[in-house]
Amino acid sequence: MKMNTLDLARVWAAITGLLLAVTYFGMLYVRANPSPVLAMLVTAIGGFELFLFGQDEWLKRRGKHG
Repeated sequence: MKMNTLDLARVWAAITGLLLAVTYFGMLYVRANPSPVLAMLVTAIGGFELFLFGQDEWLKRRGKHG
């Protein structure tokens, strides 16, 4: 399976987002004070993934998915 650059960016974004989210909630679990930047990074990466998912679904529906 050969992946293009965008697919690789999506994989790395998903891995990074999951790792950051686990770190954030882990810090909350041990009652540490997580940085607000950490929450913003998780949100930004999640938004990136959600946008690309929506774009893929929209292109599939229009029949122009390459």
